[in-house]
Amino acid sequence: MVSHKPSKQRLLLYNLPKHQRHKLLTAKLSKELQQQYGIKRLAIRKGDTVKVMRGDKDVLNFEGKVVEVKRKTGRIAIEGLTRKKADGTPVYRWVHASKVIITKLDLSDAKRKEIIERKRKAREEYLKKKEQTTEAK
Repeated sequence: MVSHKPSKQRLLLYNLPKHQRHKLLTAKLSKELQQQYGIKRLAIRKGDTVKVMRGDKDVLNFEGKVVEVKRKTGRIAIEGLTRKKADGTPVYRWVHASKVIITKLDLSDAKRKEIIERKRKAREEYLKKKEQTTEAK
């Protein structure tokens, strides 16, 4: 994004196409998953288990499965994280994707495994290049 004006930043976010909005729905992996897969962040999907790291006291440290992902707002619904409406019916509390960490991945999709492997290889290559440039100096 080129502009520093908040109004232009918001306008760009609101008008992003769906395939670019998906990139905004990424979250950090837990330390264990980072060591296991060799990547730091990944797009959130339905079925992943996440832990809320920021927010109100009643939401903080809540852990559960992702039930729904809304690309339009960049928020996720977590199983068990609800509030009651005036008539008593439960409604999901939507949490922004950047406020959670992924504690368990849903690897039922083969494509997701390919994505993780591709990202791991790219990260390793980046770290090798970075190491070579620091040695050259």
